[in-house]
Amino acid sequence: MNNPLQIIDRDGSVTYTTALFPDAAAQDIFRKLSDEIDWQPDEVKLFGKTIITARKTAWYGDKSYEYRYSGTVKKALPFPQELQSIRDRLLQETGYYFNSCLANLYHNGSESMSWHSDNEPVMDPGFPIASLSFGAQRRFRFRHLGDKTTETVLLEPGSLLMMYPPLQQHWQHCLPRMAAVREARINLTFRRFTEHR
Repeated sequence: MNNPLQIIDRDGSVTYTTALFPDAAAQDIFRKLSDEIDWQPDEVKLFGKTIITARKTAWYGDKSYEYRYSGTVKKALPFPQELQSIRDRLLQETGYYFNSCLANLYHNGSESMSWHSDNEPVMDPGFPIASLSFGAQRRFRFRHLGDKTTETVLLEPGSLLMMYPPLQQHWQHCLPRMAAVREARINLTFRRFTEHR
């Protein structure tokens, strides 16, 4: 694996590795994930109203873990073959075994994700989150909850972003809109859920 670039080194850490999967492999993975993942519209509850987002998601796990966020509940599906292969590669490269994965499909740069932290109680707080990107390049931003410092990284296809604890307690992150981007992006965030809920 290429030497990772340190993006954040206080109150947790973030490293970024380009081309964990080279161009041809990344394009092939994007095609397979597009076909193999059980993409579903995402539902978010805001101010008592249910909103169907253009972004599509899918939730996978070793067990039927329940993932609750923004007023919705997702029950994990079994890992499909391509996702399992990617998880095996992550274990080989990082030494971490992730038991769940949230997949996101952004059809173009008009679809985004607002500021948030991945700190749900059922997630192991001592475990990192591995975020893989395929398809279009997109900006990804971090904002410190205390002093409001921001950091930005351009996520390239085939890249790996690692977020180490206690980052989620001190920083938020978002995927801002990029109107000029016409291509789709698939994001895989591998996590570790605790056995109890």
